[in-house]
Amino acid sequence: MSSPLYTLFDPIRKPLSPRQSVVLVFFCTLIGAAAQILMKFGANRLPGDITHPAEIILAVVANLYLLGGVSLYGVFTFLLILALRDGELSLLYPVIGLNYVWVTLLSLAIFRETMNPFKALGVTAIVCGVVVLGKGARE
Repeated sequence: MSSPLYTLFDPIRKPLSPRQSVVLVFFCTLIGAAAQILMKFGANRLPGDITHPAEIILAVVANLYLLGGVSLYGVFTFLLILALRDGELSLLYPVIGLNYVWVTLLSLAIFRETMNPFKALGVTAIVCGVVVLGKGARE
């Protein structure tokens, strides 16, 4: 019996259904948001007094938060490719916009950023846009 991962990565595999592609991209948005939060943590820990490119590169490579964020972006990209292989681009790509929603909500919770009416309107517009495009893809 083959494992679910082998089935996902097997080139002679059964294509993902439209719903599976959307779920995979939705999962990618969560990974992408986590990557951005880790990169913010890492950026906050970079020394401010370095200016030479070699020093900057060493500081970035030594920063586990930044490395974690970049690694998650790699996972995000790989899974997105798998979803795009079988999914409808005009439906899947707008779902990626949910990254902005998750990052905004996580920023409020983790970094104690503030919500103002413009941010709330932007988040609402993104969610409504994804819903409208999702309904349009079904017709």
